[in-house]
Amino acid sequence: MGRPILARIMAYTVSAAYGILFLVAGVLLYVVWRVMKRNQESFMQDNAPAIAGSDELGGQAKDKTQFEVPDEDALEEMADVLSSAAEAQGIEYEED
Repeated sequence: MGRPILARIMAYTVSAAYGILFLVAGVLLYVVWRVMKRNQESFMQDNAPAIAGSDELGGQAKDKTQFEVPDEDALEEMADVLSSAAEAQGIEYEED
């Protein structure tokens, strides 16, 4: 004779539980894989090197005309910078 009905029902129930657990594990692995790929893509976009011209710098000068005509302090400072740079290179710098 075959197995009792109760044993067959329990075997079917255990097999069905294993099948459901296998499917749930597969779905969870798929979800983890998708989250991992999404995080990798966002990390790559956030940390990509800036290509010249593709980035935008915010803000502007409040008074752009202040850079058109330098004041005397700025001219003296530039002369000092030029003379020290020329001296470092062994060039004689003559001021006009």
